[in-house]
Amino acid sequence: MMIDASEYTITVRKGHFDGEECFEARIAELPDVAEYADSFEEAYALAIDTIEVTAVLFAEQGKLMPPPIIPADDYSGRVTLRLSKSLHRMLAKTADNEGVSLNQHLTNILNYYAGYAQSAKH
Repeated sequence: MMIDASEYTITVRKGHFDGEECFEARIAELPDVAEYADSFEEAYALAIDTIEVTAVLFAEQGKLMPPPIIPADDYSGRVTLRLSKSLHRMLAKTADNEGVSLNQHLTNILNYYAGYAQSAKH
């Protein structure tokens, strides 16, 4: 089975992990996977490699590789969400500390948990 690793949902963010500033790459379809690197590009490349290696290992073990999340073209991708002021403040501060927009921070959180829920089904 040949997979296209670029079809998987990869998020990369800059942050402080284990006391070190670097880039973290996560794969929504493989929620237990995290790769760390000094640059965005390197973190993304590590995630691609991890997907490819994981697919080979799963095939060798007779396990099913989670499929890429298929984008739903019927949806605009836009959601209006009301938050409490305190939650809004906390999320905005966290996003600022990570050097990303609030929108990207919320998207990263939702991608992570959606991938986790998806993998729990398999």
